[in-house]
Amino acid sequence: MTVPYVLAAIAVGVPLYAYIGYPLLLALISSLRRKVNPPPAPRDWPPVTVTIPVYNEERVIRNKLERVLNYDYPRERLQVLVVSDASTDRTDEIVREFAPRGVELIRLARRGGKTAAENAALPHLRGEIVVNSDASVRADPAALKRLVAWFEDPAVGVASGRDVSVSSVEDYANVGESSYVGYEMWVRRLETRLAGIIGASGCFYAIRKHLHQHLVPEALSRDFAAPLVAREHGYRSVSVDDAVVFVPRAGSLRQEYRRKVRTMTRGLETLFFKRHLLNPFRYGLFAWELASHKLMRWLVPWALLLGVAALASLTPVKAWALWATVGVVASGIAGLAGWFWPQETSMPRWLAIPAYYAAGIAAGLHAWVNALRREMNPVWEPTRREVNP
Repeated sequence: MTVPYVLAAIAVGVPLYAYIGYPLLLALISSLRRKVNPPPAPRDWPPVTVTIPVYNEERVIRNKLERVLNYDYPRERLQVLVVSDASTDRTDEIVREFAPRGVELIRLARRGGKTAAENAALPHLRGEIVVNSDASVRADPAALKRLVAWFEDPAVGVASGRDVSVSSVEDYANVGESSYVGYEMWVRRLETRLAGIIGASGCFYAIRKHLHQHLVPEALSRDFAAPLVAREHGYRSVSVDDAVVFVPRAGSLRQEYRRKVRTMTRGLETLFFKRHLLNPFRYGLFAWELASHKLMRWLVPWALLLGVAALASLTPVKAWALWATVGVVASGIAGLAGWFWPQETSMPRWLAIPAYYAAGIAAGLHAWVNALRREMNPVWEPTRREVNP
């Protein structure tokens, strides 16, 4: 009976460490260090390039460009570059309407995915700082300056915005996503005080141009790779609390599931590509952060599977195992209920949150299978989010 108990301990220990133990250790260690304060704003703001990779974003691209052009930043030092991943709707036509206002369009002849679009922009970058942003998100007008100001610190290579998950005018948006995003931003705040964040917000982050020029394979995640590349070259990455970007929640659990499978698959391959950064003898606390924040989280679905195997062995002889099995079954039912819940009606919070995390576990297993089978699928279908005007 020893093996089932060992499996049960793994099933409990891995998620407890990944989601509770790790941030508590971060909080403890970072409390012994001085708070990281932003450097003073520069006298002369550096030239910046904002890149926006898009695929069939005719619903939101006009509003996005208007907002970017109204950022609180010297207009003569702002390059706006839209990269169309072979869009088939009116996206390119709408972007061309902004050409008199300085917006540039690069169109890919064939679809290659988000990273391929970002790679295609590399020869056209004129800014010293490159800001990557999604079409569907809305940044605070002052957020760009707040990101760029951090590069006055010569040790900073990447500055990431703070995601705030918001619902659109429809009230059926996925509320489980909101609780997770808030948790993730808290962890990044703690990492900033220690060895730096190990993943940037794909919606809105800035990076020094010479670091961004490093080519990232199309199947990988550039926003995850950015802090890794920065660390390789001796820079640290920070999360900027007051650089707020509003990210509309996915409209359904199915949308969020597909997004998680895609991002986790690419993340696993990116981590494997940069696996040397897990060496604590060379990269110290950063290696610990990378292993804890990413690898341990991604191992949680497998640990829970081991737990299910343990429960199957212990249920006939242990009452607590029976009750734990009931809990597992209830979580699975919650996930299924959330999956089939009508998108047009509001999902109650007591169901939405467990359904979100159950779907996340399933998405994690799906992502591992994709990664092990090398099904990278770099051609991305952007998550269609309902956007506030």
